[in-house]
Amino acid sequence: MAFNIKINESAHSVDVDGDTPLLWVLRDVLGMTGTKFGCGAALCGACTVHVDGVATRSCITSVDSIGNSQITTIEAIGKTEAGAKIQQAWLEREVVQCGYCQSGQIMSATALLAANPSPTDADIDDAMSGNICRCGTYARIRDAIKLAAQSSSNGG
Repeated sequence: MAFNIKINESAHSVDVDGDTPLLWVLRDVLGMTGTKFGCGAALCGACTVHVDGVATRSCITSVDSIGNSQITTIEAIGKTEAGAKIQQAWLEREVVQCGYCQSGQIMSATALLAANPSPTDADIDDAMSGNICRCGTYARIRDAIKLAAQSSSNGG
């Protein structure tokens, strides 16, 4: 069945079964490999994308549930104000170690900052829960989110 979906502000028509996870549409059909497969059960966060600005696990989101929603992936997150600040903070705080989880981490952090430009530690914990980093870069992730938030509040 053909589905028309909007990803990163571009229209795409994909011919897949309706229950096909968005993750596989992105990776296998459209070749957008920045979104990662981790657990396949929405437990690790590696597959996080934005659906209408909300951090969403693409491994359990069927393509037929997307409708007219706007999908944003890691490939385009830097074009958003919050995404650009998060990516810059990630570099400044040298967050990445192996890097596998980082697209999902960045997507969750960006959704947080877009919704709440001045998150508390509890807000960060809540937004980032379920995003697993096997390398344990959690302290650097928190520092980067705080740096990006500070950059937002300083107009930078």
